Amino acid sequence: MNDKHLMWGLAILLVIPIGFSIVSKESFRYPCQNPANWDKDICKMPLCDVTRTCPEHIFKGQRDPRLGPPKDGEGKTSPPSMSTPLPAGACK
Repeated sequence: MNDKHLMWGLAILLVIPIGFSIVSKESFRYPCQNPANWDKDICKMPLCDVTRTCPEHIFKGQRDPRLGPPKDGEGKTSPPSMSTPLPAGACK
């Protein structure tokens, strides 16, 4: 009897996540995160600037996905040069 209940419990635990994954849709927290909305008025200044939901605000500090993947060598910065000495007394 206990094995039967265990099998039903396992079946339910497997069916629920699979069911959710089938019926769920892609959703975005902000409408301007959806690339389909980037050309609409709600994602253009000044409307989105009030709520700070413009693509420029949402993807702050990251590469703008509208630009596609970076080209070779683009976006890479060289490390600062160590040949420039620090001024005397800079570190105490």
